[in-house]
Amino acid sequence: MSRADDTASATQLRRLVICGPPNVGKSLLFNCLTGRNATVSNYPGTTVTVSSGRSAQLPEFLISDTPGAYSLQPISEEEHIAREILIGGGLDVVVHVVDAKNLRRMLPMTLELLERRLPVVLVLNMMDEARRYRVSIDTERLGQLLGVPVVATVATTGEGLTDLCCVVRDGLGDPPGMVIAYGREVREAVERHNPDRRGGPVVRGEEIDAALAAMNDPAERGALELAARLDRQALADRILAQCAVFPPVSDGVIGQLLNRATMNMWTAIPIAALVMYFGIYKFVGGFGAGTLVDLIETDLYEKYLTPLLTDWVTRLIPSRVWQDLFVHDYGVLTLGLRYALALILPIVGTFFLMFSILEDSGYLPRLALLLDRVFKKLGLNGRAVIPIVIGFGCGTMATMVTRILETKRERVIATLLLGFAIPCSAQIGVVMAMTAANPQVFLSWLVIVAGVFLIMGLLAARHMPGEPPAFYLEMPPLRLPRLGNVLSKTYSRMHWYFLEILPLFLAASVIIWLGHVTGTFGVLIGWLEPLVRAMGLPQETASALLFGFFRRDYGAAGLFELQRDGALDPRQTLVSVLVITLFLPCIAQFFVMKKERGWKFASLTLAAIFATATVVGVCANYVLMMTGWLSR
Repeated sequence: MSRADDTASATQLRRLVICGPPNVGKSLLFNCLTGRNATVSNYPGTTVTVSSGRSAQLPEFLISDTPGAYSLQPISEEEHIAREILIGGGLDVVVHVVDAKNLRRMLPMTLELLERRLPVVLVLNMMDEARRYRVSIDTERLGQLLGVPVVATVATTGEGLTDLCCVVRDGLGDPPGMVIAYGREVREAVERHNPDRRGGPVVRGEEIDAALAAMNDPAERGALELAARLDRQALADRILAQCAVFPPVSDGVIGQLLNRATMNMWTAIPIAALVMYFGIYKFVGGFGAGTLVDLIETDLYEKYLTPLLTDWVTRLIPSRVWQDLFVHDYGVLTLGLRYALALILPIVGTFFLMFSILEDSGYLPRLALLLDRVFKKLGLNGRAVIPIVIGFGCGTMATMVTRILETKRERVIATLLLGFAIPCSAQIGVVMAMTAANPQVFLSWLVIVAGVFLIMGLLAARHMPGEPPAFYLEMPPLRLPRLGNVLSKTYSRMHWYFLEILPLFLAASVIIWLGHVTGTFGVLIGWLEPLVRAMGLPQETASALLFGFFRRDYGAAGLFELQRDGALDPRQTLVSVLVITLFLPCIAQFFVMKKERGWKFASLTLAAIFATATVVGVCANYVLMMTGWLSR
């Protein structure tokens, strides 16, 4: 069926929504059902993405995968969106996916869904892990107690997916609903804020929502939310006492040692350093940015594709100006497409692969916990380790990933830090090459860039309005990554890269072409030259900095060429790598920044970054000149 046919028939399809907490296999289950027949789009009015697709097993349904949520009483933006989708009406099936071994913590949300009379199927995923921990769940008895179908699955192997599809196809009938006997504290709070309520033992979820919306005191809101959660948890415990057994969790001697080592600060820091060195620096930076880029760009693109494309376009288009739009130094095909496919794709591909391995192993939450205390000083929490680490792979991608942070304040601070002081892997590779011969230059660069990062974070945390971040994260067990999981997650992220990022690189190439055709670049270089001289750098550095805005590695490569030709001494090398690192983010990252935060934020941030890089460059040059350090 074509995309047009899909669109035309979408209104005739029944709606199936997958919901549940993060890291329980929702997206994997969604991918198993929809395969490649899925699209990703932003929820209206937000930057939160929602995936939808068709299934060969359930052709009459349009299937949607909602953001992770622990409750219908939302905390993060993702939970707000999940709630809006779930209570917005028009749903034929709600598939609530939970981690079977952690069912006790996750069943209260099932009760919330049933309380709203939603047509629920409860999916107990990760049953293989539950069995490994000797968890015993009588799914038939649990289904009887809840009044809904319960299906045990292992999404990584496909176990139970046929049963799930059969349950959905057979129909769920009328939702049974669930009466939750909330305690006196909840009833009294609801009645205080709903004078029309006539009392009675039964409080509905909608009444709790209305009371929470009417409360102005955060402490009062928190007390009501906590009391309601405790009442739902008590009911969940009574239900599970009749149908499930959860023995004390034991990972064995080796598992316990690894778990303690990754949670104890004294051993966790060296482990994190090893993971970052071998996983990010060597695999992504060395293999991805080195070996693969050389293979794809030098051996494939430059030798074969670039001459072929250039010959084809020059034969087809006689005008040199219009040829330059597509080929030659700044063409869409020979610059934009080459940059996206031959330079960035190998880097982000290896990063996605390593990130999926770390994620599936259960290590990322432990790394987030380790950095939480430091990040809180910067107005963030441990979850921000994900976009920050991704930023060392690709700042454009990392800016998009800030969506996972819970509050607007955190997303803004993380975006600022990514723009100010996080070099991408392509840029890091060139900086490493420029500083390799002089460890003093490298260490000075590292200390100053880290200092800028910390200072900007502290200033943003102090002056940015909003509540300090809370931190809660499911702590999964450490496990060997599953190949199917890793490949599925890597594929999904690569698919996102092509849909969202590739067009931005092509647009940047068009802008570069326009800059040369109109002579704008010559004017901008003329404006930069006085600043470059104030930094003690040769005037050729101005063009490298300008190109750094359009291609970060291009700017760094220009500086590397100057150093190789003997135009930069050690002092100038340090100043130049500082400035190119702190200088404007690439135009693709700027476009994503504008998309995520708006034109005003992106423009003001760009101006602040430019001013910071200039001040650091001028001051560094002055101090080095005065002290004579790093002189010839």
